Amino acid sequence: MTPAARWAAAAQIVDEIGQGEPAEKALTTWARKSRFAGSKDRAAIRDHVFDILRNWRSTAALGGAETGRGRVLGRLRQTGEDPSLVFSGTGYGLDILTDAEQAAGQTPVGAAAADLPDWLFSLFVNELPGDAPATAEALRHRAQVYLRVNTIKANRGTAQAALADDGIQTVPHPLSDTALEVTANARRVSQSTAFRSGLVELQDVASQAVVEALPLDPGMRVLDYCAGGGGKTLAMAAYLNGPVEAHDANPRRMSDLPQRAARAGADVRVVPAPKGLYELVLCDAPCSGSGSWRRAPDGKWRLTPDSLDRLTQVQADILDKAVACVASDGVLAYATCSVLRRENEDQINGFLQRHPDWVCTQEGRFGLVQGGDGFFLAILKRKTI
Repeated sequence: MTPAARWAAAAQIVDEIGQGEPAEKALTTWARKSRFAGSKDRAAIRDHVFDILRNWRSTAALGGAETGRGRVLGRLRQTGEDPSLVFSGTGYGLDILTDAEQAAGQTPVGAAAADLPDWLFSLFVNELPGDAPATAEALRHRAQVYLRVNTIKANRGTAQAALADDGIQTVPHPLSDTALEVTANARRVSQSTAFRSGLVELQDVASQAVVEALPLDPGMRVLDYCAGGGGKTLAMAAYLNGPVEAHDANPRRMSDLPQRAARAGADVRVVPAPKGLYELVLCDAPCSGSGSWRRAPDGKWRLTPDSLDRLTQVQADILDKAVACVASDGVLAYATCSVLRRENEDQINGFLQRHPDWVCTQEGRFGLVQGGDGFFLAILKRKTI
């Protein structure tokens, strides 16, 4: 496919997303119908679509229309590319711009410039005083690719060398002792020897920093209460070089975890229902995902006030249930990949009001300013008498 044809395909997919189709489904459906497109074509089109999704409102403003065609034009203007090379009217490119289209478009302001829905823009301003502009701006750009060195099998130097053998260049990241930032050939990672042999795992640097901040000691009985895909489960197992139990209210989320654990050489035990008491229980709770919207920008536009309210209730319920799993001198850790105060600090304040015999000994945010996703972590313990 030519570069112009790739943009035309992106415009078509963006139109489908604008009509309510989830981004991943729209991309998958297009790929199945377009067998002529090679892997590089699909990757380039995906990049175009995700760049527009991150900048959904600003591209529409700059392009003068809330359509795939308008947003492609807006994105080209945003990046300083020549629209005439894309709107060429030849081959499989988009039709030549009309005089009206060339004259349309304006500089985005307010929520449109921040690329947030109006209600979320107000929430950012109210809940992130001083940090709202930088946070919104970070979410408008692509995330870096990070790897976690699996210390069960490798150290950072040997992992880097193995990756380099497959042409993948990396540099250490200061936020985590196990983190590598991929600087070249990120798309080769999943097929690399280092990945397939379990020397490294794909994991955001802030997610790794959250695990490093946990009060983990070898020999502890540890439960990942909301394990999901198991990224933090595997990181904890590597840190402890011992067993970690994994549980999730939806066991299907953990379907790949046994295979991932086997590749990593990690001692992970999936438990349908936690039994007994644990010295550390991690609740990496379901959340808005607002800290990771660079990777999943569709979520920015699908979140609603009602769905956020439902999420915060789920988070509170999880914390209340997890208390029963924590030993008397144990730790309850709460984490989200959200930047919103109501899912983070407010959630902890609510827990402490419901459980006055508990205290928060540590809380903090990781990520967006330091280069990773936006994460929050709080450490909770029972008060000593």
